[in-house]
Amino acid sequence: MGTFKRVKGFWLSVILSLMVFFVIQFLISGGLLNPFYENTLMFIGINIILAVSLHLIIGITGQFSIGHAGFLAVGAYMSAVMTMNFEMPFIISLLAGGILAALTGLLIGIPSLRLKGDYLAIATLGFGEIVRIFLLNTDYVGGASGMQIIHLTTWPWVFASVVITVIVIRNFTTSTHGRACISIREDETAADSMGINTTYYKVMAFALGAFFAGIAGGLYSHNFYIIQPGNFGFLKSFDILIFVVLGGLGSLSGAVLAAILLTLVTTFLQDYPETRMIIYSLVLIIMMIYRPQGLMGTKELTSYFTRKGGAKHERNQSVT
Repeated sequence: MGTFKRVKGFWLSVILSLMVFFVIQFLISGGLLNPFYENTLMFIGINIILAVSLHLIIGITGQFSIGHAGFLAVGAYMSAVMTMNFEMPFIISLLAGGILAALTGLLIGIPSLRLKGDYLAIATLGFGEIVRIFLLNTDYVGGASGMQIIHLTTWPWVFASVVITVIVIRNFTTSTHGRACISIREDETAADSMGINTTYYKVMAFALGAFFAGIAGGLYSHNFYIIQPGNFGFLKSFDILIFVVLGGLGSLSGAVLAAILLTLVTTFLQDYPETRMIIYSLVLIIMMIYRPQGLMGTKELTSYFTRKGGAKHERNQSVT
């Protein structure tokens, strides 16, 4: 019965996703969606990828990382170099950006993930700033002036990337590797005493999250005509962190909902920067006071449907 419900839920999600894709694609192709709203959709998709990838590191594995903008920058510039300097296809450039970001995650993760809490946060923050300063002083990628890029990011590319990211992260979370990461989040000492290689799983989650952040970077860079190192400062890392915290640590659905909500708020209030920051701050303060666990806590949207179905099944059993 449980397997049937999972299969049914999977196909229902596939059908709904395809419906959303084709409706939006129809609106874009027919010119019914102006460039502003189309660009907003691109931002929402990119931010969902960033939120879900950081959710794996913080929400599932419990590693407090605030250097995610560094992986975004690595993917963005690597992808841009591949298309502009080497004339590679867009998909190759995206994969190259993701792979380089994952390798960077391994390089940074192996020594730094032995740290915990605030020490890990400081180490990852330092990594993000090192990447920004390096790009700022590298003439090959334009330095402070930035790098000009052709526009290649489209709705089908963003949608496909979001779907693949969500599926991979969800399947990883429900696998034995994901359960090992959750055990590290709950009690790293106990997990280590039970024979779980905590460093291995933390580095694995860190590299996987970095890979998808690199993919998001490739989409981000090719959604503009120029990128600059200033776009990837520590404030960008905090923006991504807020998606995960607001959505609920440990909830993939919450990270997605928070990314959509906050992207819409920041986009539609961009003409009022002072008002936008006041509203943005008030929302976060109120959330932390009245619902510190975030929008979804550690629950997923599907759990509500499963609970209703399970309750109905129990009532039927009790009647019979």
